[in-house]
Amino acid sequence: MKHYEYILFDLDGTLTESGTGIINSVLYALKKNGIEESDREKLRAFVGPPLSESFQRFYGMSKEQSLHMVDDYREYYLERGWKENFVYEGIPQVLETLRGQGRKLIVATSKPEETSKRILTYFQLDGYFELIAGATMGEGRNKKGEVIAYALSQIMEKERKSIDTARMLMVGDRLNDVDGARENGLSCVGVLYGYGSQKELEEAGALAICPEVRNLPDVIAALEGRE
Repeated sequence: MKHYEYILFDLDGTLTESGTGIINSVLYALKKNGIEESDREKLRAFVGPPLSESFQRFYGMSKEQSLHMVDDYREYYLERGWKENFVYEGIPQVLETLRGQGRKLIVATSKPEETSKRILTYFQLDGYFELIAGATMGEGRNKKGEVIAYALSQIMEKERKSIDTARMLMVGDRLNDVDGARENGLSCVGVLYGYGSQKELEEAGALAICPEVRNLPDVIAALEGRE
């Protein structure tokens, strides 16, 4: 029977409900650059994917303009936005359960790595994870596939051996989590309590859908039982 030894988690929309801080930071950046946006719901789409891509996609900006917007976004986020956030109810218990089953837990997020470590430490979740892998602050590593590839290289360096990706599973709430996992030979469980819809996750090719936080250990166990 298959056993997922390594579980990789997205951060925003999967471990924490970070929408308020992200949306407020986007609004700050837009206003600073003369763009008034009254539809907060529209900005929910910024939770998860790389910020520079979202500014280009939703506001028609060039790459250079979008990188400038990310700098302005971080002025607010690094001061206040990162705390406008909370851990989904039941996450610590789920992490404890998974670790108790002998699994190794990893964070793989498009959020900058140092900010991710700060958030997870603040919410006392850092101790559950073998590794916290995130994006770089510049133009280097920011797409989910790149972050997952980096996480895998760090795991293998730590273990001093190659690891079969069939023993690894990604958990995330957006299509970029599913796509990034596939690029690296991993399957992905999509969660519905975050920011992606069931349609988005199914069309992206999620291996399974988890409706609520508390269901995650059972969903993983059910996937293992398929083999």
